[in-house]
Amino acid sequence: MRLASRLSLALLISMSGACSILPKAENAEVYRLPAHTAHSSAAPVSWSLRVNKPITSDALDMPRIAVVPQGNVISTYKGARWTDPAPALLRNRILDAFQRDGRVPRLSADDSNLQSDFELAGELQAFQSEYTAQGVEAVIRLDARLVDGRTQRILVSRRFEVRQVLGDKNVPTVVDGLGQATDKAMAQLLGWTVAQASRYQPKNQ
Repeated sequence: MRLASRLSLALLISMSGACSILPKAENAEVYRLPAHTAHSSAAPVSWSLRVNKPITSDALDMPRIAVVPQGNVISTYKGARWTDPAPALLRNRILDAFQRDGRVPRLSADDSNLQSDFELAGELQAFQSEYTAQGVEAVIRLDARLVDGRTQRILVSRRFEVRQVLGDKNVPTVVDGLGQATDKAMAQLLGWTVAQASRYQPKNQ
């Protein structure tokens, strides 16, 4: 056998051996964030709003479902993930909540980079389940800011925090609990945003 043929055969054997020791991809259940926001009967506003993805930590900037099992330890549930990383998931949930509510019809997302009268931005501090002395809770904590879309000046800010007690620690229960907690946070966020933006809306509108 020629030297070149022997080297080619050895390379193929080496590559096949390397492929066999590669880790297998994890089979994960993919979850959507439940949404149950109701429609509002109030008249639509005249100003426009752009919703930005919130800034967050590396621990939450991923599609894995976060859990704090004890103290300051943050981990994720094995074999489960969201459809998107938490910031995009929450941004899309906020947009959906406004659309379902109906009071702010002129909506856009930061990906579109469209001009708007106001921007809703902030930091996502918590979006996880937590083990406490009382049991397991779904926790969402968002530091929201309403920003003037033209000057980028922060007009007003507020922290929204909701805790939802869970019946057990199973992933489907955690997903439902985070959906319920998000619903409550969205109701507060929508009311606050509409009230504050209407207060600061441009005089020509």
